[in-house]
Amino acid sequence: MAFFKLKLHWQILIALVLAIVAGLLAGREAALLGVSVYSIFDFIGQLFLNALKMLIVPLVVSSIIVGVSGIGGSRNLGRLGAKTIGYYVLTTLLAVLAGLFVVNLLQPGVVEGSAQEVFGLSAERAGFEAQFADKDAGDIVEVFLRMIPTNVVAAASAGQMLGLIFFSLLYGYYLTRIEGDHAKVQGDFWNGMFAIMMRITDLIMRFAPLGVFALVAKTVADSGIEVFGPLALFFLTVVAALGIHFFITLPLLLLLAGFNPLRHYQAMSAALLTAFSTASSSATLPLTMESLEKNAGVSNRTTSFVLPLGATVNMDGTALYECVAVIFIAQAYGIELGLATQITVVLLALTTSIGVAGIPAASLVAISIILAAVGLPLEGIGLILAVDRILDMMRTSVNVFGDSCGAVLIAKSEGEQGILQGPARG
Repeated sequence: MAFFKLKLHWQILIALVLAIVAGLLAGREAALLGVSVYSIFDFIGQLFLNALKMLIVPLVVSSIIVGVSGIGGSRNLGRLGAKTIGYYVLTTLLAVLAGLFVVNLLQPGVVEGSAQEVFGLSAERAGFEAQFADKDAGDIVEVFLRMIPTNVVAAASAGQMLGLIFFSLLYGYYLTRIEGDHAKVQGDFWNGMFAIMMRITDLIMRFAPLGVFALVAKTVADSGIEVFGPLALFFLTVVAALGIHFFITLPLLLLLAGFNPLRHYQAMSAALLTAFSTASSSATLPLTMESLEKNAGVSNRTTSFVLPLGATVNMDGTALYECVAVIFIAQAYGIELGLATQITVVLLALTTSIGVAGIPAASLVAISIILAAVGLPLEGIGLILAVDRILDMMRTSVNVFGDSCGAVLIAKSEGEQGILQGPARG
């Protein structure tokens, strides 16, 4: 079929458009031969997500160990680490400031009447107050404590990626400190595992269009379009702020480094569309690595260090969303936040986007922490739940694009040649 001869990103884009149509037509009630269409979407989508998540632990461990052992000495590792963290802090701060600017400009929460009346805050949604009431800044400290796991196997099983990354960094570093047969055997093993994981990634990505179709169709069937009415301006505010970071800030960084941003968008298109459908930076990691190495020409030495770390701690879109959401909730309740409080929101959004990224419903937990810190009602989380899933998909794409730009910029700073040169492969 002609469809399967198209490049992967075109296949995914077509699947995404068809999914929106299918989701709107099917809703939650339609059935096919007595089987709920919604349950079919859910089943196929979960299969695809499970396949991607299956890759994460062995891929992250093998890629970091191979990358760090390839970097060599502590001086090189320290230099690369400093560049990576420095870039992540800079871009996350720029993203949060973009969100702060747009939400203060558009003021989506400033409405006539009470927040409950205008935004339809129900008792059920307000129940989320209890769920997040025990979250405070101490949760950030607890997450950072998990950077050093007491049991690395348990950390891998629980999906605690910070601990897994820390262990893999140590393992890769000390692989360069042993000699003889042990070093060769270990090096061959981890290089072989990484090569196998990339082959499995290729296999799973052949089914990406089907997985994307199911995931997006399920989301559209769940949400419909009616939920956007009262929250339209908040939705557009977040989208506008994400757009500034995605289409202006990050491309400017690429331009300043001498790269063509359009070429990078093309190279990363399949990964970005997959990130949108899965709403998971970690689940998209295999394709992000593959796109950067095959399409952008970044070395495995750089991607294997920068990307797994970025998928865990670099959350530009998430930090931006946290800032906009908190200011929006304050506006909805008629609470004016002063300059000092808004600066506090910026700093907390920057910190929590790193610290709680591995927690389920990470953005909602982070928002509850910030709300508590600045004295806003926690039930305000209920105001944004209706559109949170769609915005989650968008901010994940921004997160992934930020990681990929970092890999390109850091690769150039390390003296790599041929980056973003030849034609992209789908």
